[in-house]
Amino acid sequence: MTLSRNSAINIANVLTEALPYIQRFTNRTIVIKYGGNAMVEESLKRNFARDVVLMKLVGLNPIVVHGGGPQIGKVLEELKIESTFVNGMRVTDSKTMDVVQMVLGGLVNQDIVSLINQSGGKAIGLTGKDANLINAKKMLIENPSPEHTTTEIIDIGHVGEVVSINRKLLDMLTESDIIPVIAPIGVGEDGTTYNINADLVAGKIAAELDAEKLILLTDVPGLQNKNGDLLSSLTASDVAELIADGTISGGMLPKIGCALDAVKNGVKSVQIIDGRVAHAVLLELLTDEGVGTMIIENSENDENRTHEEEG
Repeated sequence: MTLSRNSAINIANVLTEALPYIQRFTNRTIVIKYGGNAMVEESLKRNFARDVVLMKLVGLNPIVVHGGGPQIGKVLEELKIESTFVNGMRVTDSKTMDVVQMVLGGLVNQDIVSLINQSGGKAIGLTGKDANLINAKKMLIENPSPEHTTTEIIDIGHVGEVVSINRKLLDMLTESDIIPVIAPIGVGEDGTTYNINADLVAGKIAAELDAEKLILLTDVPGLQNKNGDLLSSLTASDVAELIADGTISGGMLPKIGCALDAVKNGVKSVQIIDGRVAHAVLLELLTDEGVGTMIIENSENDENRTHEEEG
């Protein structure tokens, strides 16, 4: 197919706009939490795989951490295993944990690996059990009484939280031409397997590797104010105010908690972006406008708070 002169000029403009970002992020680690519609719709899945391969080819070091809640729920339903949730987290008994390992560590993980490899990349699928990548412990839920006089401790089974990350393994992979694709399954000191929230795993990995960016793919445009306007850039203190006045609430709170923890522990910035937008990751990383919401620790410590300033 022959491009028109205008089309060719547009492509050249896009490439030159991307150049300073490629130069800035060369050899930097970018951790991407992959989930939502971007993991379900075939065209978005293929676009994501191409984006990750392009990132690696131009010198960035992408690490993919994926979820899989809907896929787990579907298999549990087919097996007639009831799903129960406490504070948004799936109660995970031994039978459910077996399904989680099969779906996350097998079906979902290998589907992502295959798509990246088909797009010309070299991806390797891992769970936290491989080389003790994710050391974990049991997560217990504290449920205060209405009077806040007592606290009930709820055991939700094989649900864990991250204790430590095997950085040496990830450093070895990112320094090669390999793209790690990680399922959020951890292992305890006694060998117990744990299901861990993918946002939490992505945040801990980003902090452990001193990542340049943590990108959280969601099914919303980003954080919005009470008028529904997109908030393109926020500091940690801005976010605290939005939580206090109720602007950020409900299901977004755990994701925001992960973002704040990451920037407080050395990650340069966290982007919450809309995975329903084709090539959202590249738009965020390599264009002046970007997409979604950027969260940083504080404006004094960040030389490039907005994409306009970066350009």
